[in-house]
Amino acid sequence: MKKEDCFYLGKIVKKYSFKGEVLAKLDTDQPELYEHLDAIFLELRNNLVPFFIERSQLHKSELLRLKFEEVDTEADADAIMKSALYLPLELLPKLEGNKFYFHEVIGFTITDTHFGTVGTIKGINDSTAQALFEIDRDGIEILIPMNDEFISNVDRSTKTITVTTPEGLIDLYL
Repeated sequence: MKKEDCFYLGKIVKKYSFKGEVLAKLDTDQPELYEHLDAIFLELRNNLVPFFIERSQLHKSELLRLKFEEVDTEADADAIMKSALYLPLELLPKLEGNKFYFHEVIGFTITDTHFGTVGTIKGINDSTAQALFEIDRDGIEILIPMNDEFISNVDRSTKTITVTTPEGLIDLYL
C-alpha cells in the first residue's frame, strides 16, 4: 500500500500495558468510527506495514487502546512507539455539503463571489493557527483562510469551491 492511497489516522503515543498494548492519539472528530478495525498500517522506516488488531477500544474518549497480533511484550511495543497510523482512503466516511477532506479538494477551482475565478487549489497549509487554501493563479500564490464563513459552496461535480472573502483580500496578492 502506498502512502498516497491512504489517510493519516493518528500516532501511537504511549504503552498501555506490559503485554504489548499501546495507546494511539487519533486525528479525527469521530474516534468511535475507528474503534473496531481489523487491521491498520503503521509507518515503519518510511514504509507502510500492515498490522492486524486483536482488540481495540476507546480510552478516555480521544485515545484508542490497541492490541496488535504479534506485539506481546513491552519491547515489541517500544519498536512501534511514535509510529504514524494510516488507513486506505476508501475507509474515509463520505462527507456531504460544504464539508470536505483536505486531500479531496486539491485541484479544485476557487471562485470568489466578488472577484471571480481565483485559481486552482494546489495545497492546504494547516501548520498555521487557521488552515489556508494555497491557490495557484498563473504562478502567483494566493492564500485564503479556510473559514466556514468564507466558504459559500463546495461543488464536487464541477470541482469548484465558491468563497466570499473580505473585499481586497485577493487583491493583496496581485
